[in-house]
Amino acid sequence: MSTAILTDAEVTPAALAPYIQHTLIDVGVTHDRIVAHAQEAVRYGFNAAMVAGSWVPEVAEVLRGTGIEVASALDFPTVGVTTSAGKAAEAESLVRAGATQIDIGVQIGWLKSGRYDAFREDIAGVVRAAGVPIKVMLELPLLTPAEREAAVELSIEAGAAILKNASSGTIEVANPESVAYLVARAPEGVRVKASGGIKSFEQALSLLRAGAVLLGTSAGIAIVTDSSDETTVSY
Repeated sequence: MSTAILTDAEVTPAALAPYIQHTLIDVGVTHDRIVAHAQEAVRYGFNAAMVAGSWVPEVAEVLRGTGIEVASALDFPTVGVTTSAGKAAEAESLVRAGATQIDIGVQIGWLKSGRYDAFREDIAGVVRAAGVPIKVMLELPLLTPAEREAAVELSIEAGAAILKNASSGTIEVANPESVAYLVARAPEGVRVKASGGIKSFEQALSLLRAGAVLLGTSAGIAIVTDSSDETTVSY
């Protein structure tokens, strides 16, 4: 992606679209709404349509040939409850169904218990099974400073392609400080995604300028049209 957006004082809201992963993960979403969501990703030029795994085949069909990523999440929204074997198997299934990127929850309890090898292997198993970029949702506010350092290091060792500050706005509203923290620790080839409560153009731009290359939000349309919708839930 171009880095011009980081320095261009005249950047427009629409210019942020290629950085946004257009998210719709909710109870009771219908087939028609999912198809419309994928079509919105095409219409606005978003980076990806992010949906629950059960809807990946439908979204993959709509997005085929568009160059827009088909993203999904597993071990989410309740993070850390799926077995490592189950997580790897689901990741493999999602890729077969058409997913090209996957966000995963991590085992915070294992990390806090000092089970570092298990924490690393939980992520590595998904990386091996999926064969597509894996984004790890680190839940930074739930960690002590030492745990944060360990979580980042272990995720990188496991082969994570993208580090993510949190799974949703319930855990943390995405902020430039958390993004900069991850960017400073990410080696070449590992990127940062910001997620959680991203609702405005100004907030989104501040996260990109802090070093994020992807933004996960359900308010993408409001952001790129510079309108406000306070009822939106942002993942």
